[in-house]
Amino acid sequence: MASALMSLLLQTLVLLIGMAEARNTPAKESLQDPDLVTSLPGQPPVKFRHYAGYIGVGDRQEKALFYWFFEAEHSPDEKPLVLWLNGGPGCSSVAYGAAQELGPFLVRSNSPNITLNPFAWNKAANLLFLEAPVGVGFSYTNRSTDLRKLGDRVTAEDSYSFLLSWFRRFPRFQSHDFYIAGESYAGHYVPQLAERIYEGNRAAKLIPLINLKGFMVGNAVLNDATDQMGMVEYAWSHAIISDELHAIIRNQCGSFQEDGDPPAGPECSPALRAFLQAYSDIDIYSIYTPVCLSSLGRRNSRLVAAPLLFSRHGLWRRMAAGYDPCTEEYVEAYFNREDVQKALHANVTQLSYPYSSCSEVIEKWNDSPATVLPILRRLMNAGLRIWVYSGDTDGRVPVTSTRYSINEMHLKAKQDERKGRKREWGGWRAWYHKEQVAGWVVEYEEGLSLVTVRGAGHQVPIFAADRSLALFSHFLHGRTLPADRFARA
Repeated sequence: MASALMSLLLQTLVLLIGMAEARNTPAKESLQDPDLVTSLPGQPPVKFRHYAGYIGVGDRQEKALFYWFFEAEHSPDEKPLVLWLNGGPGCSSVAYGAAQELGPFLVRSNSPNITLNPFAWNKAANLLFLEAPVGVGFSYTNRSTDLRKLGDRVTAEDSYSFLLSWFRRFPRFQSHDFYIAGESYAGHYVPQLAERIYEGNRAAKLIPLINLKGFMVGNAVLNDATDQMGMVEYAWSHAIISDELHAIIRNQCGSFQEDGDPPAGPECSPALRAFLQAYSDIDIYSIYTPVCLSSLGRRNSRLVAAPLLFSRHGLWRRMAAGYDPCTEEYVEAYFNREDVQKALHANVTQLSYPYSSCSEVIEKWNDSPATVLPILRRLMNAGLRIWVYSGDTDGRVPVTSTRYSINEMHLKAKQDERKGRKREWGGWRAWYHKEQVAGWVVEYEEGLSLVTVRGAGHQVPIFAADRSLALFSHFLHGRTLPADRFARA
């Protein structure tokens, strides 16, 4: 016990010294940082700095996780730090979040140039993108056996170890308010990492090792049974499947419980294959937008490959988490360029496989709890700010799934009883951006907010860039979303 306490005190002292040194270090010295990116091919000129490289994790640092960090566009020393995670599991936060959704540089074509994002989230915060676990993107391990030991627990532990080491490399951000955000299977990653940080801070006692304030997740996998039920209900309510197929799935495939469920009926498997086939010619992640014709066959083979839609280790976990009207192909081509990798200090070990948006080398996913709702409740009780948002044209983790899952928590909705306000049934109301309805929101007394984004697919920042930035900014400041058409943002 004494040795453990001494180790903790030393760790805290190192962090405090690092913070003090950072405050007394001239800003110009950061130009000497070996992770500073100075010549990214095709990059437009910007005034903020960005860094990329590896952080070793594990007892002997045999694992190396790749990150890309963007300082805030203005006043980075005064803005919070946000870690963004994509899901999969096995999909890259650099390839999706940074390069397609909310980063300042977007890959939009096969041209040599990248596009400056006018609604990048680093307008509101310092942005950190992490490729985790090992085997994802540029992140790697020196032991091939690690690729067979991956799962939710390892991902959370390695990501936590990464953060502690990252703050030692960037100590001037140690005291900043810290938030985590993500989408899809990051509905597991984000709360699990938040819980690990919370536990680490409790153990430290003297000073929080990471100044965690809250998290937000979009179109998030939260609770298997209700997530899967919501997926079927969404397809039926949006005229993608017939009344007959809907009835067969509901009657033959049980109540969507994974454990202790009565055996599925004989018509369940063919019904689920028919369900998948119904999505074969449209984008399940964005049901009203065109598909990329050049990659249609590849995407559909992934859609139809698994025999059971709701197998915990089948399609539900393996499908790539992202919208792809050809953008994904451009992103993979860009990050496979040798000059890009050199500029980002990436692929320093010359990996034996090409860069891909979703990993092709992860061999097994060992643990994936059926629900993360108890973690949400625990962290709400701890006072963290938690927002769950949903683009309402996503068929993969649809808004019906999110609503069913949140309803499982039996939270109490706040009621706005100010004079002149419209009556809100169940606390449900519209929120506005630029005098238009941007979506709907309900705030709960326990500290959670559920927000929809109207007309957006699985990757909300792609479809609703300005609204997603407004949503993000309100979350960071703890401000209620505008309730009137002419309300000030």
